[in-house]
Amino acid sequence: MAQVAGYRIVAPLGGAGDQLGIAPDGRYVVVRTVSERLAADPEFREHFRRETTAARAVTGPYTANVVGADADAPRPWVAAEHFAGVSLSESVATLGPLGPGDLGSLGVMAAEGLHRIHSAGILHYGLKPATVVVTRGGPVVTGFGGCGSGGSPGFIAPELLSGEGGSGPAADVFALGALLALAATGRNPHGAGGAQQVLYRTRHSGPDLVGVPGTEWPGFLARCLAKYPADRPSVPELARWCAARAGEEPWWDREPLAGMIASEQEYLAELAAMDGEFGDGVDDGFSGAGASTGL
Repeated sequence: MAQVAGYRIVAPLGGAGDQLGIAPDGRYVVVRTVSERLAADPEFREHFRRETTAARAVTGPYTANVVGADADAPRPWVAAEHFAGVSLSESVATLGPLGPGDLGSLGVMAAEGLHRIHSAGILHYGLKPATVVVTRGGPVVTGFGGCGSGGSPGFIAPELLSGEGGSGPAADVFALGALLALAATGRNPHGAGGAQQVLYRTRHSGPDLVGVPGTEWPGFLARCLAKYPADRPSVPELARWCAARAGEEPWWDREPLAGMIASEQEYLAELAAMDGEFGDGVDDGFSGAGASTGL
């Protein structure tokens, strides 16, 4: 049976070196191992050590907490909680655009996750529809601190595209604003088309907020998506604003989304019941130093 440290490997997940594992306490985890090429680079190992150490300080109900890592192993590895659920974009495609109260619930939970990540000294810089997983307990922010795959066009802050360096937490506020706009309209707020077209519009054009519900949400999302970092709300301000407008009924409990989440839970249970014979428990697909932990 394949293992990485004390984690039993039961199945591959995607093509970036991720593998589904079972922790000794029975939790599902995503385990990622570093390629031999990167493992031979001392600078990468030190980078990996710093980011995974910081990521292990992130705790809370709205993040995929890192539960183990070893930067000194022959093949460095990191393990984070894995949740049964579907991506935010799949959720919106299933339920349709969210109303004002549902947007508030999504915003406050995602902002709380970001706040916990920032409090550990980490910037996400890769928030996108695929890194917000909607679970039975609500949205969870994943993909931070050492094993993600970076942002997606339309969700990357303009200052990160200009080559002038990062803006700190404000870049994550921009990404969250874009996610809320997507959830409100079903569209990327910076349009469709090729990556270069979307990136150009992100830097030079205002966001498309047509169809955002309510009288307050369009203006607030415009602030979150402001071109200049200083014009955006802080993460705590965003959380307070959304909390004051959050709905009482969990939108993730609605069908058919709830059934999709339950199916994912059943699928994980089926994988866990298998022998888990998937090679040696490692993968050369680790995508590089720019990836993030929290998986």
